[in-house]
Amino acid sequence: MADWAARRATATDVPAIAELRAVVLRADLERLGRYDEQRVRQRLRAGFVPEHTSVIEVGGEFAGCVSLRSAEDAHWLEHFYLAPRFQGRGIGAAVLRGLLERCDRAGVLVRLNVLHGSAARRLYERHGFTVETEDPVDVFMVREPALDSTSPEIDA
Repeated sequence: MADWAARRATATDVPAIAELRAVVLRADLERLGRYDEQRVRQRLRAGFVPEHTSVIEVGGEFAGCVSLRSAEDAHWLEHFYLAPRFQGRGIGAAVLRGLLERCDRAGVLVRLNVLHGSAARRLYERHGFTVETEDPVDVFMVREPALDSTSPEIDA
């Protein structure tokens, strides 16, 4: 696994994150007949909250991002994107593990949605997420907090 670091996102990160979202989601959105060149970027811009988001860097280079947003009954894992050249190196699993362990220590349920057919679903299932509901585009997943957690945390 490559060495990585996470830092708090700022408003200046929005263009890079919006572009990464377009790249990462394109194949799945096209397969689902939902890809729109502008909308894919605009949806990120409309919902971006820097305080909930961490930028993932590898060797000081922008590699991805992840958001963890508090809601009434759970935390929502959102905007978890890793540039294709950094995928398959264990970085995504390490980032996810750190966030989930933080939620476990707080005893918080975690929710997310993933596009039907996305390879990311396997990552989430390996980390204890199960399907709660689904619609024609999204699969909504949930993970109960684990009882024991000891890894370092990252901010998001």
